[in-house]
Amino acid sequence: MVKNKIVKNMSPEKVKELSAAMALFYASGMDEKQIKKPHVAIIYSPNSITPGHFSFHLEQLVHHISLGISEAGGYPVPITAGVGLCDGIAMGHDGMKFSLPSRQTNYDAAIDAILGNGSFKGAVYIGACDKNIPGYLMALASLHMPAIVVTSGPMLPGCAEGKETDVVNAFVAESLYKSKKINKKQYDEIIKNCCPGPGTCRGLFTANSMACVTEGLGLTVPGMATAHASESIKYRLATQSGRQIMKLIKKGITARDILTKKAFENALRIDLAIGASTNTVLHLPAIAEEAGYYFDLDEINKISESTPNILSLSPASVYGMKDFDKAGGIPVIMKRLRELLDTKVQTVTGILEERIINTQDDGVTSIIKGIGNPYSKTGGIAVYKGNLATEGAVIKESAVDPSFPKVFRGIARVFNDEAEFMEKYISAGKAQEGDFIVIRYEGPAGGPGMREMLYPTAAIKGLGLKRVALGTDGRFSGGTIGPCFGHIAPEAFNKGLLAYVINGDIIEVNKNSKQINLMVSEKEINQRKTTMEIYEKPIPHKRLEKVRAMYTKR
Repeated sequence: MVKNKIVKNMSPEKVKELSAAMALFYASGMDEKQIKKPHVAIIYSPNSITPGHFSFHLEQLVHHISLGISEAGGYPVPITAGVGLCDGIAMGHDGMKFSLPSRQTNYDAAIDAILGNGSFKGAVYIGACDKNIPGYLMALASLHMPAIVVTSGPMLPGCAEGKETDVVNAFVAESLYKSKKINKKQYDEIIKNCCPGPGTCRGLFTANSMACVTEGLGLTVPGMATAHASESIKYRLATQSGRQIMKLIKKGITARDILTKKAFENALRIDLAIGASTNTVLHLPAIAEEAGYYFDLDEINKISESTPNILSLSPASVYGMKDFDKAGGIPVIMKRLRELLDTKVQTVTGILEERIINTQDDGVTSIIKGIGNPYSKTGGIAVYKGNLATEGAVIKESAVDPSFPKVFRGIARVFNDEAEFMEKYISAGKAQEGDFIVIRYEGPAGGPGMREMLYPTAAIKGLGLKRVALGTDGRFSGGTIGPCFGHIAPEAFNKGLLAYVINGDIIEVNKNSKQINLMVSEKEINQRKTTMEIYEKPIPHKRLEKVRAMYTKR
């Protein structure tokens, strides 16, 4: 356990006694009665280019949250804070290098918004896309204040050629079109119709995974994670959340009362049971650390070994968040995992046991399995170690085809960044079965910024390759499918063994022992370490120099 300092807001009552503050509250349009009410911040990040953060949708959520707060005797104060970066738009170019660092931007902005004002009794956070939700969760975990989260909601499924689609279909379409497996008309139909409107991308990708984790932590009202952005239920839950934050304020229940070690263990089990994005392994420990707890990769593997995978959504299957919502969402997951969870933990609506008792589950096996007949007996995410990843590598095992060998020996094909891989392997037509693709210098410091790489994995899927693995010190989108190992550490930039792999080496993956090893003698490895230079690609933008500095100081 890490003892983390609790950040306390200054006394709201004291702020309301300050003459200048009072004058400025009057200037904002408040009257004396409103000034005396409990002020509740509504923290959100709207824009007009990211579907999960569309202004017209988030403003409606703010409106309904405000109604709930006002009805319950509070005074709502909407504040825009942070950025709503879209990983799908940022993917495939240098913009993705700013994605993970934007988590810190959201954290800082949310903290500043609360502490800079000082008059707030509580806060409602509207989280949406990949780094916005974890950034806000890190902020509320560090504040000793009542808090509740409203998530933007998943996007409805698209439709192309008579099939439900999502953003992953767009990534795959590019490789299908370039390899002449579909024509321009088919390509255009997919691109124009796979993402039909507001919300976070349809599958169990990072944004929706984090929404599920947030509900699993007990920080939302029941059903929030799977209530879709385009449906009225989302606005009703927003109003309920506004009322509920006032109950938390009156009872003095803070986010720290909810974010206990047991709550994080519950959330991790839920995360593993649903086969969520590998990015949650980055975010959940970071949130836990803000609350004063520490999870190492071995602990994650230990919990995974005793947690069955009972849900399979896109990209692992054809089902999406709409199907999950119809099946009962996170409440049903909790009910079926009941014997594995600590049901005495506090949530924003009471004790978890009460939620489970009130959840309707007829026991019918739909896309949510029972723990007695799961998709797999272990969790959807696993951590591998070995000489290539002495500090660990993360894989979404629930998205790996069951026919893939338990022990795979692949021929190394080495690339020093994502662009080189796409140009020299995919576009050059050199992709073939039996390869182990290495994409290095994409880690936190080496990238810098630790880009997601969905174009490479989508390209492999589009080409129909079944016996190809991929390893990187970067990370993968929640939309990634196949035997893909991300977060390999130590990263190549920091002289991890990944830096010394050469074309033609054999890399072995053993699912049974959770090992990933470079099959080269220790003598040869030591010789390479004395003769090979660490590659350092040029930094094209001054902002990226700051990103690298952020990660090299750790």
